[in-house]
Amino acid sequence: AGRRRPHIGVKRMIAGVVVLAVGNRSRGDDALGPLLLDRLRGWLAAADRGADFELVEDFQLQIDHALDLAGRRLVLFIDAGTGTPVPCAFYATAAAHPGGSHSTHALAPAAVLGVYRQITGEDPPPAFVLCVRGERFELGEDLSGPARAHTEAAWRQLLALCKRPDLAHWRESAARGGRTQQAEDAATAG
Repeated sequence: AGRRRPHIGVKRMIAGVVVLAVGNRSRGDDALGPLLLDRLRGWLAAADRGADFELVEDFQLQIDHALDLAGRRLVLFIDAGTGTPVPCAFYATAAAHPGGSHSTHALAPAAVLGVYRQITGEDPPPAFVLCVRGERFELGEDLSGPARAHTEAAWRQLLALCKRPDLAHWRESAARGGRTQQAEDAATAG
């Protein structure tokens, strides 16, 4: 998914909200995040609301994703998870220490926020996770039947968030879902 990095010294408009969808389209239900991002891209274009959103897709979160957080007012991570409540969970997350290794291995959303804090010395923007329950993640599989149904519920949640991209609304929505950072980003591992 073609990623562009800002050039040093080049001033650019930064969208207020960044949505980072994680998953592999070739691994069954792991495709849920990218598929939701595709749908969001279409809705934003049709509603002429794309200027306030930047959409980023990748197989997994890496330390360089911390750069995508700069200048944002809200961050949303979308992923599929095996231990996620049915059909999906939406919750706030906060910076956590990224761990001892900055390798090419995946990070949890909280660790990406922690990397942002380490490299900037500032608190990261408010961040949330939309995790969709997946069942099958094997290479070459199609989406499972349950995942298709869970995606519809997640789409309704995502659309409601993007219609009102403000912190108070997102916090209220997360509180109604009964999930907080204690939900652990491990739920997003898929």
